Amino acid sequence: MKARYKFLLWTAILFVALLAIAAVLGVAFGTGLPPQDQEVLLRVLASRAPLLAFAAVILLFVCAGAVKWLFVEYVTAIHALAEQTGVVLGANDTLRVATEGAREVAAAAAAVNRLAEAHRELKHNVELRMREAGAKLEEERNRLAALMSELSEGVLVCNSEGRVLLYNERARALFAAGTASAGTLVGLGRSVFSLIDRGQIAHALEKLERLRRPGEAPPNTRFVTATAADRLLKVRAAPFLDSGGAMAGIVLTLEDVTGLLDQEASRRALLQALAAGVRAPVANIRAAAENLGAFPAMGTERRAVFVSIVAEESRGLSRKLNEALREYADALKANLSLEDIRAVDLLGVARQRIESALGVAVELGSIDEELWIRADSFALVQALAFLAGRLHEDYAVRRLQFSARAVGRHAELDLGWDGAIVASDALSLWEIEPMQIGDEQTPLALRDVLERHGGEVWYHTAGPGGQRSARFRFLLPAGEAATAPARAAAGPAASRPEFYDFDLFRVSDASLALQERKLAALAYTVFDTETTGLEPSAGDEIISIGAVRIVNGRILRNEVFEQLVDPCRALSRDSVRVHGIEAEALAGQPTIERVLPAFHRFCEDTVLVAHNAAFDMRFLELKEPASGVRFAQPVLDTLLLSAAVHPAHVDHFLESIAERLGVRVIGRHTALGDALLTGEIFLKLVPLLAERGIVTLGQALQASRQTYFARIQY
Repeated sequence: MKARYKFLLWTAILFVALLAIAAVLGVAFGTGLPPQDQEVLLRVLASRAPLLAFAAVILLFVCAGAVKWLFVEYVTAIHALAEQTGVVLGANDTLRVATEGAREVAAAAAAVNRLAEAHRELKHNVELRMREAGAKLEEERNRLAALMSELSEGVLVCNSEGRVLLYNERARALFAAGTASAGTLVGLGRSVFSLIDRGQIAHALEKLERLRRPGEAPPNTRFVTATAADRLLKVRAAPFLDSGGAMAGIVLTLEDVTGLLDQEASRRALLQALAAGVRAPVANIRAAAENLGAFPAMGTERRAVFVSIVAEESRGLSRKLNEALREYADALKANLSLEDIRAVDLLGVARQRIESALGVAVELGSIDEELWIRADSFALVQALAFLAGRLHEDYAVRRLQFSARAVGRHAELDLGWDGAIVASDALSLWEIEPMQIGDEQTPLALRDVLERHGGEVWYHTAGPGGQRSARFRFLLPAGEAATAPARAAAGPAASRPEFYDFDLFRVSDASLALQERKLAALAYTVFDTETTGLEPSAGDEIISIGAVRIVNGRILRNEVFEQLVDPCRALSRDSVRVHGIEAEALAGQPTIERVLPAFHRFCEDTVLVAHNAAFDMRFLELKEPASGVRFAQPVLDTLLLSAAVHPAHVDHFLESIAERLGVRVIGRHTALGDALLTGEIFLKLVPLLAERGIVTLGQALQASRQTYFARIQY
């Protein structure tokens, strides 16, 4: 029962009780009087009826005042004490209850505060011991996360229901490549069947189950699948077994083979063209040779004809082979992969290669330790080793020196030596030769490598006549120092991105209906919008959407959706003062009709959460016809949930709830910032709801509908 109704009820009870007591006393007094006195008493009471009515009204106000004093000093104070104590226990252990109300209530509040302080110290000690006990496990998890992030292959681990419980950055990049979505397609708790065809996964599971043998190593299988961006992935699937030997999940490793298939097609086409091109010349040469061998006494003129046929077809065959080699070299050049590498590391590898392959001593001279070069390290090392080999073979150079320095936006690499004089045209001739280092030969020439890098090389001498020292100087593009890979989004806390959650092994979609599932076991998308105004039905539009996912009670700060939206209308100055988004920032952004389908995919298989969700959902509802998507999943509102948890409070603004629950307010009035804040508040509300017996989604929706704020409409 609401406090107002309780107040009225107790006032009425007290008032009726006092009137009843007065009436009983009057009747008792009157029954002891003689009949004549009773008549006199009744006439007196009748004549004083207005006065008695006024006295009754005064008594009613006195009763109301007394009940109000009791409510303020005891009932309301005790109710507030209970609510604040629940917050201390369930959400914010730094909060101290207010010592208001009667002296006894204040004493109880002080005792609760002392107990809360003792509870906080005990909790702190327990958490400290738990952190110490879990330090080794966290180290192993960090090691796993670091290992996963460095793998060149994508990795997905799914439970038996097909829910993703681990992935790495490479897997997310493979499935996100070529998509225009502001959100990610890969995420914890998402269904792998939205990424890979269900039939292929089912076939792989069936095959793994059939190949599995007790006591033997787990089998694996392979298949090729296509992504939404039309890329081909080679997938290797292996089972994950539980302690009982049953299949608990599946491990998928992913490799992009789109480029490999193109290369294989080019190689086969080259071989087919080569075979077709040499068939006729070889047949002609064979026929001419057979005739020459079969008729040794052939006349001179006829013999000359056959010899000319052999010579001409041999030249044609040579041309065909040269063309094939050039095409192969072009294919190799196209496959050169440029990456940033430190100059000292590159030259260290080149030194080891030259010394082991050629037996030439190499010294590392003056090299800038902070110099980075953008290069294909393998091809460039081959080029340096090739020049070293030519110097050693043609000019008996036995000692070389490397040096490197930065020159503007380029890098100068020097391959130097002393004593030997190199011909002025030697470098020009070497540039066009296929490179050979010892017994290893490649169709690539030095000029091919330079052109691929956008670089140059020249011969440089120092001293009279070049006798003192000389060098080949390479000019190459400078690179950038390696940095950590950029993440999709970062929250205010500098924590490791959440790419795994092994607790999802225990999740089963078939176990419970959605309404009956516990709040702590559900996956959520917490979102917020920024708009041109407060009246969606009057034409206001969304200009920004921000969202973050919650899985297993954790905010996944690397799985976010953040997108500006072109509203196709002017912004009011009042709205700009609130969200700070200027019209210039929205120019060229996608419209809501393009953004909502991507946001809909991001929200799949989750419960929506927002603060004052009726406002945001009204905007989404009005755009259903234009965008072609409908958000039909359940929606929880932190405004309504806060009112259900703290009915005695009238302030349920986002900042007020955050202060009450001990949540820091960061990035307010940005869509993603408000979504993150709402997510933290929601996680604080879940245990408070559980204290009131609200543990399932259905119970939370029912409790929300019973609050006063559920009547708000837009």
